[in-house]
Amino acid sequence: MAINEIRSELTSSIVNHILVVEDEQDTAFFLKTLLEEHAYHVTVAKDGGQAHSSFSMHKPDFVILDLIMPQESGFEICERMKQKESDVPILILTAIDSPESRQLAHRVGADGYLVKPFDPDELLELIKVISDDVWEHAHSETASNTPEKHIHFFCPCGKRIKVKVKHRGRTLTCPACKDALIVPLHD
Repeated sequence: MAINEIRSELTSSIVNHILVVEDEQDTAFFLKTLLEEHAYHVTVAKDGGQAHSSFSMHKPDFVILDLIMPQESGFEICERMKQKESDVPILILTAIDSPESRQLAHRVGADGYLVKPFDPDELLELIKVISDDVWEHAHSETASNTPEKHIHFFCPCGKRIKVKVKHRGRTLTCPACKDALIVPLHD
């Protein structure tokens, strides 16, 4: 199997639940529809309060975040999310196209930046690329520090799955049958 095919499988097994933080109803509906057509589970939050609640209660695998939000800016939301869970990739999706905005997004922890209007194929590709980058970075750090424990379990289709213990309780997609699975809390 080629490295790109393996990466594609890893990304599809790592990113299942996406949190979309977007206050503009039409854009939120478009993103939810687009992502669900590509087999992602999508939760939409229309402000910072909903975003933080959803992020805490159902840790997503990926966040798409607008910058212009009511009450709390996307920069503030991003920074708080990254302080809680630095390994969750965050893509800024905004109409603001300035070097200062991009620099601030990077400083608060955003992993990517895409300007509206956007090409849906570019968004889908960025989800994969950013997820791969964040996953590789997180795993290269743990590999260099201490060995991390794994949990092994089987999908109902018979596929044996091995994931890091930190993924317990999270949802993933079986690389064999593409069904959504919840990683068991115990061995």
